Amino acid sequence: MRITELEIVRAHPRWQFLRIHTNTGLVGIADLLLEGHMATMRQAVRDLEYYLIGQDPRLIERHWQALYRGAFYRGGPVLMSALSSVEMCLWDILGQSLSTPLHQLLGGAVRQRIRVYAQVHGGASTDLAQNAAAAVAQGFQAIKVNVMPPVRALESRAWLNSQIERFGGVRHAIGQDVDMAVDCHGRLSPTVALQLAQALAPLHPLFLEEPCLPENIDALAWVAERSPVPIAAGERHYTRFGFRPILERHAAAVLQPDLCHAGGLGEVRKIAAMAEVYYVTIAPHNPNSPLNLAYGLHLDAVIPNFLCQEQVSLGLECLVNPFRLDEDGCLAVPGEPGLGVTLRPESLLTEDALADDPLPMMVDRDGAPADW
Repeated sequence: MRITELEIVRAHPRWQFLRIHTNTGLVGIADLLLEGHMATMRQAVRDLEYYLIGQDPRLIERHWQALYRGAFYRGGPVLMSALSSVEMCLWDILGQSLSTPLHQLLGGAVRQRIRVYAQVHGGASTDLAQNAAAAVAQGFQAIKVNVMPPVRALESRAWLNSQIERFGGVRHAIGQDVDMAVDCHGRLSPTVALQLAQALAPLHPLFLEEPCLPENIDALAWVAERSPVPIAAGERHYTRFGFRPILERHAAAVLQPDLCHAGGLGEVRKIAAMAEVYYVTIAPHNPNSPLNLAYGLHLDAVIPNFLCQEQVSLGLECLVNPFRLDEDGCLAVPGEPGLGVTLRPESLLTEDALADDPLPMMVDRDGAPADW
């Protein structure tokens, strides 16, 4: 079996996919994403064609090592996102070639039902609470809500009270039995992050996600050591080498590697194994397509230290057989060969759509990040 073509398609204003074709007719597919840099990702994959065309797609670890170690400049969001996409496509091809679902190739499932959580958005406190209640009514038993920008380096008591009111309203709306995580998007200074964690502790958040920017792990560790709420981090870290200092410094109780960016299916499994040694749990990051959700479900099925899986779409827009939430807020692990899900052909956009990047860089006209 040999790789013959790398094809890029899109099926949503935000979703972009890589399809790797083989001379046997088998095709592997995975997300090809880096928010704000979609065109860059297309070129990054094209830069890998010189190596991949003509190769046996089943030699996944060999190709991962060659593409990672063979680059003088390694890591970073662009190169790792391209490598992640390629790696997952190869897993899909391998599973199809053996008529075996991916979780079986990874050693077999330790669980068949995977708990997922819903992202809940809303500006005003009442809107957020209503949207949270609506998610629970749909069957979700875990949700994640966001700290709204802007946030100053040192905040007032009034701001802290507003956050207590905001998230307290959500807790009241969803009850005590539904898990609520809080995402900070790196918007807080360590001091404000600790103040917020202490203020929200009576609401019993599942975790406080990325309270600080990812560049300074010592700052994150400072918060984690003092916080009464478990700290989660990792969506902007890549490879087991990038996650090592988080574990060594006990900077997070929950790791959130993103399969689209951290190195792919095999690499994130290695990260999970490292985390298991430190008694750290895994909640894969995924604000991406239902294809990435499917890869996540296969991974979640085989790692002992799994916590909860993020998702934003169950595939109603584009999958032949969308995922269905059960009464406990869980999804079944795909059982078909390879990835085990199929895109509806009519959901794919034309090649002309690739010319438009649906997510420009998150910078306003004055040059300030829009998230500030």
